[in-house]
Amino acid sequence: MYTEKVMDHFSNPRNMGEVEGANGVGMVGNAKCGDIMQMFLKINDEGIIEDVGFKTFGCGAAVATSSMATELIKGKSIDEALNLTNSAVVEALEGLPPAKLHCSVLAEEAVKAAIDNYYARKEGRDIECTCADCGHDHEHEHAHEDDESEEA
Repeated sequence: MYTEKVMDHFSNPRNMGEVEGANGVGMVGNAKCGDIMQMFLKINDEGIIEDVGFKTFGCGAAVATSSMATELIKGKSIDEALNLTNSAVVEALEGLPPAKLHCSVLAEEAVKAAIDNYYARKEGRDIECTCADCGHDHEHEHAHEDDESEEA
């Protein structure tokens, strides 16, 4: 059973949609359940997340965790956002069923992927990748934290 907070964030998601002028975009997915999350960040010159948005294809828990993650990082510094954990997302939602905890992990990973993308853009690094996790095989704005999720 879902908590009232989960149901509220699913029924009334906060910060849904793309952010105009986003300078950090990350996409992650879980091939086993089919959930895909895309996170959009607009980070100012002081390193503060001015605006954040998301697009999620998945279950109610995936939408709720995406929504809550955006609420938890909006207005925060990059360092504070990097410290976001899936446990903090679950706690803020007042719990998730065990079978849906993977959704909170995706939310954490989407935030970190968007921040990694932000740094890649700042450094002028190539951000093309083949994403094994979400099954996309195209150029998109997503950078991986580790090489394990990339196809060789």
